[in-house]
Amino acid sequence: MQDDPRAEESHTLLPSPQVVALQEYTPADLCDIAGDDRDPFEVSTLGLTWRPKEQHFGIRAENRLVAHAGWVAVPVSVAGTTLRVAGLGGVIVAPELQGRGLARLVVSAAMAQASAQGLESGLLFCRPDRMPVYRKMGWTPLPTDVTVQQPGGNLTMPLPAMWTSLGAAVPWPPGAVRLLSLPM
Repeated sequence: MQDDPRAEESHTLLPSPQVVALQEYTPADLCDIAGDDRDPFEVSTLGLTWRPKEQHFGIRAENRLVAHAGWVAVPVSVAGTTLRVAGLGGVIVAPELQGRGLARLVVSAAMAQASAQGLESGLLFCRPDRMPVYRKMGWTPLPTDVTVQQPGGNLTMPLPAMWTSLGAAVPWPPGAVRLLSLPM
């Protein structure tokens, strides 16, 4: 979720950034990107437990990971109907490279893979100040709160949710939304 509203500028400091699928994504990888920032996603004060992502994409520069996006297939109940969607999370770009379009590259790669695996929609949670980045990538805010699972029981997610169609323009169905999982 760490990104910058300038992330959609078309230029980049990297000559030709290449997105790669990562076999694993470790705390050391996050440190490569975020440095010593103990709360790079700025969500630690929320006290939430997050679901690990299962698929990871990154961009390397000078033997260092500089951008990441991950996703996991999650079940979502919308008005009582269960859907499987790609839960996007862990989006982060090294501070010195923000505003260069790297977030778009890793998010696009992650969602392309989710689409290839048959998922029709992506879902994410982000801080309100980061919503413009995702809007520029085609994500739309959900018009309703989302209930998520936590170890102590269900709660209303304190962060806004956004969604995107991963292929044919399939609309998000109307109704109450409940993530049948920890948030991603």
